[in-house]
Order: sequence, then structure tokens, then C-alpha cells
Amino acid sequence: LCLNCTALKEAPTSPVIFKAPVPNLVSTWSIFNLPVEDGTVDEVRADCLFEHLNFIDEKRAFYEVKRVLKPGGVFEISVPDFDAIMELWLKAKDDWQDWFRDDDEAVKSEHWFGTYEYSYKNKWGYLLACIFGSQNGDGQYHKNCYTTNKLLKIFKKLDFDVTEQSFYAWPRGDCEIIKMIARKN
Repeated sequence: LCLNCTALKEAPTSPVIFKAPVPNLVSTWSIFNLPVEDGTVDEVRADCLFEHLNFIDEKRAFYEVKRVLKPGGVFEISVPDFDAIMELWLKAKDDWQDWFRDDDEAVKSEHWFGTYEYSYKNKWGYLLACIFGSQNGDGQYHKNCYTTNKLLKIFKKLDFDVTEQSFYAWPRGDCEIIKMIARKN
């Protein structure tokens, strides 16, 4: 199963897109009630989705993933590294330029509160969107945050063994993303 935040923008009441290993099979399901029998899924992948969930829904989603995975099944999660974002925030210039705009011209010109760049040089630009989400559509808000330690403790609480931990840069900038792979016991 591939859980993706794209559905948050398209159908915010059912925040998940399911992608099967069958070409062009995409379905929108609720992440909190996947129509899959207990313990039948080999792998679940969630790329930059969980930061969009509120505190209550976060727990529901993690337990739903646990429910559908087979023993030995793999959960791969990627989320923005809140520690890294906060380090950037503390180093960034405090130079607010303009109100947020999401019209076509602003998006094309990378307006980002008047900074006109995908940059972490100024607190009031793209860096702010890394913290609170782009806010350019329903569901495009960050309601939660993750650190490596928080994820390790969540997986321990769920009785998963973490098998891989790495970091990568978000494609539009240098925002660090935590990637963690864990196996269900």
C-alpha cells in the first residue's frame, strides 16, 4: 500500500491514495479504515503524509498500518525532520516581505511572502511552509511534526523493529526528510 498526501488536497475527508503493484490502479480510501483484512499486507509506504494528521488521527493512522501489515511486514515512512527545520529557522534572517499569495502569478514566480525563491535564508518564506505546510489547498496544512527520536519511540510502542534510518533532501530545497523503515513483530 502506498499512502500519499496528494489525496489530502483532492479529498481531505479521506486522506489516502492507495497504489497497488498493478499499473494505473489508484483508489482513494480512508487511512483510518483501509478496506483490507487484518495482517494481509506485505508493505506500507507513507511519503510525507503523517505531518498532515492531527494528534488524534496520528495514533489512529499508525495503528491502522499495524493492523493491516502481516507479521514481518514492512512500514516505510518519510516525514520532514522537525529538528533540522528548527535549526534552519534559528539561523534564518527575520525579514518579512509581503503577505502570502497563491495566485498563478505568485506560484510561477515563487513569491513565498515576497522572497521570490525557494530558500531557507528568510524565516518568512519557504521555510515557514516547511513548518506549517503550503496552505494552498484543503489538507495542505502540517498539523504534526516528527524527529528521529519520536519515530523510534513510536515504533517501539507499536512493537516494530527499525531496520533502516536515513535522510534525504526534499526535491524543491534542502529541507531534510527522515526516512525510516520498520518491520512488524
